[in-house]
Amino acid sequence: MDNVRVRFAPSPTGGLHIGGVRTALFNYLFAKRNNGTFILRIEDTDQTRFVEGAEKYILDALEWCGISPNESVLQEGEYGPYRQSERKNLYKQYADKLIAEGNAYYAFDTPEELEAMRERLKEGGLTNPQYDASVRMTMKNSLTLTDQEVQSKLDVGEPYVIRVKIPAKDDVRFHDLIRGWVMVHGATLDDKVLMKSDGMPTYHLANVVDDHLMKISHVIRGEEWLPSTPLHVLLYKFLGWEDQMPQFAHLPLILKPDGNGKLSKRAADKAGFPIFPLNWELNGELTKGFREEGFLPEALINFLAFLGWNPGTEQEIFSLEELASQFSLERVNKAGTKFDIEKVRWFNQQYIKTYNPEKLAEIVISDLKVKYNIKCDQELALQIVDLLKERVTYPFEFADNCLFLFGHPKEYDEKVARKKWGEEAVRAVTLYGEKLSEVGDISPEAAKDLFFKLMEENGIGAGKNMQALRLSITGEGSGPDLMSIISIMGGKAVNERIQYSVEVLGN
Repeated sequence: MDNVRVRFAPSPTGGLHIGGVRTALFNYLFAKRNNGTFILRIEDTDQTRFVEGAEKYILDALEWCGISPNESVLQEGEYGPYRQSERKNLYKQYADKLIAEGNAYYAFDTPEELEAMRERLKEGGLTNPQYDASVRMTMKNSLTLTDQEVQSKLDVGEPYVIRVKIPAKDDVRFHDLIRGWVMVHGATLDDKVLMKSDGMPTYHLANVVDDHLMKISHVIRGEEWLPSTPLHVLLYKFLGWEDQMPQFAHLPLILKPDGNGKLSKRAADKAGFPIFPLNWELNGELTKGFREEGFLPEALINFLAFLGWNPGTEQEIFSLEELASQFSLERVNKAGTKFDIEKVRWFNQQYIKTYNPEKLAEIVISDLKVKYNIKCDQELALQIVDLLKERVTYPFEFADNCLFLFGHPKEYDEKVARKKWGEEAVRAVTLYGEKLSEVGDISPEAAKDLFFKLMEENGIGAGKNMQALRLSITGEGSGPDLMSIISIMGGKAVNERIQYSVEVLGN
């Protein structure tokens, strides 16, 4: 596929919803698969909803996810600027062209007049009143006013908007790469505002103009934009760009875990999982992100790729590069897909098992110092990673689950103590501890052989006293490989621990 150019165009109105990350990912993968260009465009034309810090948040979130744009506000190409507020002067000429050719008009209606119109239509039985072909000739606009009246209002600076003039008797037909052919009757469409009274374009005009000028080949976006697409198709036609119109692909909705409705921040909060990639703070209210909750970006991205797409194989674990080599819009589903937080956790577990051990060791060292004021060198941190990587879901759990290596147990599993701790257990662990202190450093295999050999020599059942041995060393009745723990601690330290536990449990 030649000259593929796609864009992700978020509005800086708050934290980046995980659905937006999925949209950015699919655009990124499509561009990579087709040797194309992935563009990040900031659509900040709605200044009333602009939130300070939101643009930086979007950039930081995509960087953490590994979704790097080829062109953006940080890396401009030949089609900039990449912030719509900086392109403001571009849009008016196209709105003027639409007016001049009879495809748009000035509307001077006041908010009170618009509300009166809606109330009138509701009283007439319409549940969804809108400014369309059926009412436009009853309103105060350049279709009902004389040219002289219109010019007079413009000259004195009377507030106005520019509305598109929808051909009510025409059908709008377009092809969606995911949904096939879509047809909408013009009579169902309203005369959307294209230019607001503050001189800024609405999303509808700005995105069509920008997609054309930036030579966007494919518009891949969420299903919520599907109802707006007929208007966008008409604008391409009105502006004479129909032959260069991009192909459309509308991604399926991300649903709540129970499948009942679109996933929202409220639903995520209620279910107890994040909905933003990074922490987002607004007006003193902090919303935790996937990063801060302990999710690896690679795991989150792998999961998001499967929200609406599948490779057609049984493989589930994909690197970003592998996803790019396999991705195609043909394998994107039409139906909405449930957000399963347990599946995200599963992906996180799988990635931790094979993650760079040095990076995980850095997290262990930092967490132990910050959370518990425990110093840990790199060699020990790497041993901790190897010991626990099969048993944790989040990186922060390494520090929480290795504390037994750094001090005597503060408490013991009472159920195991009642069941397994007795005279024979005391004799077994004491004999083993004393022998270990003579050996010093020992491998897991040697530690196991020593225990079974010693128990056999002394007529003690090895298997039935293994849990008592674990209890005396860690305070727990279960956990990671016991012989690996013994190897990490060393014989002398294990003996000291056993002696301490025998005294405490004896009391």
